[in-house]
Amino acid sequence: MSDSGAEQQYIREAFTTNWVAPLGPNVDGFEKALEGFVGNDKRVAALSSCTAAIHLALLLLGVGKDDEVLCQTFSFCASTNPVIYCGATPVFVDSEQDSWNMDPVLLEQAIRDRIAKTGRKPKAIIVVDLYGMPANWEALIAIGVKYNIPIIEDAANALGSYYEKKPCGTFGNIRTLSFNGNKIITTSGGGALVCDDLETKKSAIFLATQAREPRPYYQHEAIGFNYRMSNICAGIGRGQMTVLGDYVKCHKHIHDLYMLLLSEVEGITVHDNPSIKFDSNFWLTTITLHPTLHIKGQALIVDDNEPNPNVEALRVYLDQAGIEARPLWKPMHKQPVYKNAPAYVNGVSESLFKVGMCLPSGPCVTDEDVKYIVQTIKDAIEG
Repeated sequence: MSDSGAEQQYIREAFTTNWVAPLGPNVDGFEKALEGFVGNDKRVAALSSCTAAIHLALLLLGVGKDDEVLCQTFSFCASTNPVIYCGATPVFVDSEQDSWNMDPVLLEQAIRDRIAKTGRKPKAIIVVDLYGMPANWEALIAIGVKYNIPIIEDAANALGSYYEKKPCGTFGNIRTLSFNGNKIITTSGGGALVCDDLETKKSAIFLATQAREPRPYYQHEAIGFNYRMSNICAGIGRGQMTVLGDYVKCHKHIHDLYMLLLSEVEGITVHDNPSIKFDSNFWLTTITLHPTLHIKGQALIVDDNEPNPNVEALRVYLDQAGIEARPLWKPMHKQPVYKNAPAYVNGVSESLFKVGMCLPSGPCVTDEDVKYIVQTIKDAIEG
């Protein structure tokens, strides 16, 4: 984590004023700062995690037992697990090749097929702005409107990203953000729900504070959750918001430097904005390796559900050089825990998982670090 210098001030104020609780001036201030950033008259509720935000979003949309929710398969499990919390069934939809996010054509096919098979529409759609890259929102929103199915935008990776000059975290019917330790800005752990109006925000906060009724004693008429962000964590977030723009510029600069230095390396492709409609924050710079590449010390992987041997060999080679890199997300429809869930696939996410990798990014990564990483990748390639 890189800090702005203001984090310590807000944290000290929380201790000095004894606001060490899941409420207080820092929570209010952090929410106002986020509302100012996303704009469009949105209201923000600061929560303990993005997973909690997705769970509350599903509940606010009325998702319950035996409902179906269409989910992007190419993502982290936190985008899907809250569907199970609600007693509903995730139905996975594969990605389009350009953005790596939910394929609009396949989404519409899935909706039609679920209606034909079950006699009713899915209750909601969860779309992810993966690795900071905005989804194809124009097409996806049109489908949601056509079938009158609400969309949850999981913008966990995408604070500071834009689609057609509109900020991520403002698309669909309700949206979620993450401030986990590895995100563009962090509260050490935390998330937020971005709502259209104050009443929805109040409903979210009610559920996030154990659904306590406004009585002088404790009364509960609904099941609630302990999902509110603490005043301490929110103080970190307030400080981080003062440098959000700088951090986004830093991530973009690192991505551009990777693009430049890897352009001369045959067989390595850096994922980039598909068109001028997309403006990713490049939370992570991601690459794909051509199958014909040969990496020194190539790992022997025989399980078809694992990455290509090239990816694992390069990961190990980089690790031995003190560089942490990771494979792309393993699609949810290939996860053992979701092996029985319906899935509409086109092979895109599975092929990307086979050949893709995330490279170090962020304010703590210097230009010299990027040059060292790229030189190490070159050294790892045989021939």
